[in-house]
Amino acid sequence: MTDREPLHRTPEEVAEDEEFFGWYGPWAPLDPDGLADVMAGFERPWWIVGGWSIEAFTHVPREHEDVDLTLLACDLPAFRAHVGVQWHLWSNHGGTLRPFNDRFPEVLDTSSQVWIRRSAADPWVIDLPITPDRDGLWTNKRDPDHVAPLEDVTWVAESGIRYLRPEITLLYKAVLHRPKDDRDLAVTWPLLDPAAQEWLRTTVARLYPGHDWLDTMD
Repeated sequence: MTDREPLHRTPEEVAEDEEFFGWYGPWAPLDPDGLADVMAGFERPWWIVGGWSIEAFTHVPREHEDVDLTLLACDLPAFRAHVGVQWHLWSNHGGTLRPFNDRFPEVLDTSSQVWIRRSAADPWVIDLPITPDRDGLWTNKRDPDHVAPLEDVTWVAESGIRYLRPEITLLYKAVLHRPKDDRDLAVTWPLLDPAAQEWLRTTVARLYPGHDWLDTMD
């Protein structure tokens, strides 16, 4: 078994997690291979974002709290048809949960999340932050003017699983700036090519002037 770097969390994050579990129930997240099994046969594009996308790029393992699946908002109906009755889908927006099913066939907001579990008696296994699209093109949640074909912002690992490009994952993490995000920047930055480094540096400076990361991106 691969040794994984423990996840470093602040006391505030630990308290937030405990409160979450009390209200919504536990998580027992899948790993990328388990997620690929769930998605087998899904005919629309899907990919992994968040910490697992950093690990896939760097090959530096760490502990993960969840697995972040995403797909374009326009493909949500196809996803709901794909999972059928085997999984329960819940639309989450600002702490409000509502089933995403035949009774409620629309999510609360296309820039929010869908949480997935087998039933109310089972833990959550997948977090699906929805990717807004513009005429079927990928749209950057942090920078809505950044619109691109999916192939330009993702890459495919040897496993066949598609991941968000690491510099874009790091842009998403910059606004959160948690210990795990700082760690992911540290292990990823030296591995990025100069063009990816320059894109990340200039985009962080434009969106988040004075961000602490700018001092480390030399």
